[in-house]
Amino acid sequence: MAITKRYTGLIENYRSRLPVSAATRIISLGEGNTPLIQLLNIPALIGKEVEIYVKYEGLNPTGSFKDRGMTMAVTKAVEDGSRAIICASTGNTSASAAAYAVRAGIKAFVLIPEGKIALGKLAQTLMYGAKIIQIRGNFDDGMALVKQVAEHAPVTIVNSINPFRLEGQKTAAFEIVDELGAAPDYHCLPVGNAGNITAYWKGYSEYAADSAGHPAVTDKRPVMCGYQALGASPFVQGKMVDNPETVATAIRIGHPQSWDLAWNVQKESGGWFDALGDEQILLAQKMLAQHEGIFCEPASAASLAGLLVDLESGKIPAGSRIVCTLTGNGLKDPDTAIGQCRDTHPVSIEASLDAVKKAILDSM
Repeated sequence: MAITKRYTGLIENYRSRLPVSAATRIISLGEGNTPLIQLLNIPALIGKEVEIYVKYEGLNPTGSFKDRGMTMAVTKAVEDGSRAIICASTGNTSASAAAYAVRAGIKAFVLIPEGKIALGKLAQTLMYGAKIIQIRGNFDDGMALVKQVAEHAPVTIVNSINPFRLEGQKTAAFEIVDELGAAPDYHCLPVGNAGNITAYWKGYSEYAADSAGHPAVTDKRPVMCGYQALGASPFVQGKMVDNPETVATAIRIGHPQSWDLAWNVQKESGGWFDALGDEQILLAQKMLAQHEGIFCEPASAASLAGLLVDLESGKIPAGSRIVCTLTGNGLKDPDTAIGQCRDTHPVSIEASLDAVKKAILDSM
């Protein structure tokens, strides 16, 4: 019996809007089409009349938005005859690159900062079988080395300096417009390397440009709001940061590779960059989990944390429709999650009906 190959990923869904041909071999794990979830409890909790949605990218195949760009980057690398890919990573990119390399049948080399990667992300990369090289330095040091290595070795860089990464990531904006019928008024994102905010703006802009030929699409584009951690906030400081530090490891980046592109997004959209303390980020992470049932990694929660500050100040007005991107799944960083849930740690009791009843009634 012949098996018919079926593709369900974002390249197939938006083939006409991506740089692929009918002959292109698509490397896909069924990424994209992630949930756009309206927050029902948090707006009431904070007493604001706003419409907030979260684009939950943690439900991509490897648990982060990186899969959107990686399907395109690896597809094009294979199309060009590459037999190996390389990246520097704080964790999510390494996991995604390793998975898509396996899918394509090529090698993946990843440089990660020693002791600075969340456990869930390291576990993924190890299981996918990538060649992991730990460096005694940070992400920015790794990125500089990857660029140098690529000049001397037959490997394709799949960090966001690879333009095909942004091509894949822009499809998240397409999905939002397709579902809402128009772009939101504001779009809030965590910002590390700044490729994602750049890609979303590219997606919104392409849809807006095509609105005349697509009646279901409007020419509206959102105000883009980028949020960083205080200890890793080059866009807020207006200069590169040499030793970034934050509990939100995915945005622990001091030398963003999409520096100029992201500044253009800020200017063109009329948006802004702001920074938040780790406490604010972790509070927003817990808020999403305990009030909405949505578990994201700390860096993801920076988008909601920033939104809450700007709603309180009036910078984002009442009546707005807002989308927050949640870039990664909470299971990526279990240690941080467990560490801030001391009040909900399991209790140990005897295995008896009376003990269970007492434990339940004492908690009512």
